[in-house]
Amino acid sequence: MQGFLNALSASFVLLMLMAVGYFMGHMGWMSVPEKKFLNKYIMNIAVPCNCMYGLLNNLDHDMLFEAGRYVLSGVVGIFCTLLCSIVLAQILKLPKERWGVFVAMTAFSNVLFIGLPVCTQLFGQSCVPYVMMYYLGNTTFVQSVGVMLVQRSGSRQGTKQGILPFLKGLFLKPPIVAVFASIVMLLLGLRLPGPVMTWGGYISNTVSPLALIYCGYVIYELGLKNLKFLNGLPVMLVVRLAVAPLICIACCEVFQITGFARSVFVVESALPVVSQITVMAGAYGADEQYAAVGSCLSIFFSFLTIPILMLLLG
Repeated sequence: MQGFLNALSASFVLLMLMAVGYFMGHMGWMSVPEKKFLNKYIMNIAVPCNCMYGLLNNLDHDMLFEAGRYVLSGVVGIFCTLLCSIVLAQILKLPKERWGVFVAMTAFSNVLFIGLPVCTQLFGQSCVPYVMMYYLGNTTFVQSVGVMLVQRSGSRQGTKQGILPFLKGLFLKPPIVAVFASIVMLLLGLRLPGPVMTWGGYISNTVSPLALIYCGYVIYELGLKNLKFLNGLPVMLVVRLAVAPLICIACCEVFQITGFARSVFVVESALPVVSQITVMAGAYGADEQYAAVGSCLSIFFSFLTIPILMLLLG
């Protein structure tokens, strides 16, 4: 019960941070340029600093040798959720412009913008290595399968790319670069200078509040009156927030992942829709409104389901 109350308190704090973004949008203090700035700052500076600071402070050689098993567990869980999502999309007989959007929303978790703030609030900075392990598998799926699914639903085909441009785009993302740089430093027994680590800690601490303020503004942009249960969205919410963590628990059993790491993985699997899917839907001519409503609804309901999940995890 104490864990449930702690999770409930943490969810309330996160909602208050999101309310700041909504309030700033309502007052006209934040608009599209500020939203774009926050996105660039969080993804290209704050999150990479958070990765390096968290990994170098919380990861050691022994954990590095175990990392492959953790990443594989996450990948298998995401793949099983993806298959489940495809079957459900066929059963629901969704129109073309929503089919791929539904599958992508249902299958993939918002590991960074929501997951990192939620997990650090619930578990502290020691969760960062496990969050990054899950992120490696999740972002690979989002940048490959996710893009193809949304593109399939769109009226604009977009630019097709080969395997080398895809790998370059994936592995040159600042968070991925930071993760691999940190792993190399740990293998070589290297450490960043003290002042650099202190600077990284300060920047790292900005991730959670700014990411949630960003999400709050996204909800303001959409408008609360537009949050409606469109066809397929209730099913998406059940799978994304309830079925996906059950699949993750089963995968953790198979790969013998227990304790703290298991709790972090399960929470990471039970998070809202990846915010990038809405952007991709707009870019490829799919149903952008459908993606935006699904994303916002999943954020709201996740703050109800996560405390319950923490209670079940003990």
